[in-house]
Amino acid sequence: MNSRRNFIRNTGTTIAGLSLLEMFPLELLASIRKKVSPNDKINIGLIGVRGQGFSDLKSLLKMSEVNLIGICDIDDNELTKRKNDLSKLNIANPVIYNDYRKMLENKDIDAVIIATPDHWHCLQLTDALSAGKHVYCEKPLGNSIAEVQVMLKAAERSGKAVQVNQWQRSEKHFKDAVAYVQSGKLGTIINTKTWMHNSSGILPVMPDAPVPAGVDYNRWLGPAKNRPFNVNRFHYEFRWFWDYAGGLMTDWGVHLIDIVLWAMNVNEPSSVSAVGGKRLFPNDARETPDYQSVVYDFGSFTNTWDHYIGISNGQYGRSHGIAFIGTNATLVVNRGGWEVIPEKDKDKPRIEAVPLNKLSDVGMDLHAQNFIEVLKSGKLDQLACPIQTAAKVAINAHMGNLAYRTGEKIYWDATKNKFNSEKANALIKPTYHNGFVFPKI
Repeated sequence: MNSRRNFIRNTGTTIAGLSLLEMFPLELLASIRKKVSPNDKINIGLIGVRGQGFSDLKSLLKMSEVNLIGICDIDDNELTKRKNDLSKLNIANPVIYNDYRKMLENKDIDAVIIATPDHWHCLQLTDALSAGKHVYCEKPLGNSIAEVQVMLKAAERSGKAVQVNQWQRSEKHFKDAVAYVQSGKLGTIINTKTWMHNSSGILPVMPDAPVPAGVDYNRWLGPAKNRPFNVNRFHYEFRWFWDYAGGLMTDWGVHLIDIVLWAMNVNEPSSVSAVGGKRLFPNDARETPDYQSVVYDFGSFTNTWDHYIGISNGQYGRSHGIAFIGTNATLVVNRGGWEVIPEKDKDKPRIEAVPLNKLSDVGMDLHAQNFIEVLKSGKLDQLACPIQTAAKVAINAHMGNLAYRTGEKIYWDATKNKFNSEKANALIKPTYHNGFVFPKI
């Protein structure tokens, strides 16, 4: 951090009861922020101001020492909306940017939030680190295996704090569930399951259209292939197109598969196979599959990933979740809580059941607080989700997509950093367009 500041640990303003509110009114947030000495302020900038970016910002602003001084977006309409929202927080005049590179030139900014579409994460994160900024980055870390790897290398060389917003790692009930798995009480775990059943329906095919007023579409495209503007590829819906994202596999997979990697203490699988396709809505606008089933072989156990769009009923009565299936019992966990369901010998349970332990805190708030505490302490090993953790699960998610896209069972060679498949290897590194160059670290 800037040497002119002498940050004091544990000075963050947190109000436990208020932070449990799912919908946190801006006026209430303004009322809990206290005056802080300029020397104790942590100046941040926000890149990507829509839904998730603004949610990340609100979690950080619950700590009074966090001081927003700049916001950046390619959509003037969103910037105007957020400027009005920020006035309710008594933040009247943040510097407005349309180009994140101009924001990074501001030497007063200590850290940036990156909450843009996935295809922008790599360039923005590596540029931010080169500019000497700490980073709070949205998941998935990158939009390809090669991007994730170069981002990891850049972060490790920089010595800066990089927290990725896989905030489940900060919630008590996920920590407790992982501890239970690692206790050995479940017996031998031979299979884990991860799933997401999304109830959304068809995404209607829409014609290409003129770029909306106030939108810098060329800057939005960035390194992606130059295509005409289409509303289905813009804002939230970008996640269904390979140019910008990886569908539910990377959108939710990084959250859920992460818990398996954490609890089972594993890295990349030896092999990955997948099936799926456009089976539920074959004629809608999405490129990514509405049904996908992936098998990861870790040697001593397998993990399966299943997702559906248009079907909300999931395994164990949950629309999303993780299951650890052991010889003594199965532990099931999702964002609502965790429980243990014992195996039985006739009518006798092999171990004691654990009733549902419900969600008791707000992961995004705790995750943001952890980031700020690390900025003040300088102890990078205390990050709840450092870039090393996020890189590992992002690579797993991309492997699932590569197995699906190639139609092959793919085997990973970590020493050679490649697959046994030429088709899969061709998709490890993206081609950058529009004059943008893949980072060299």
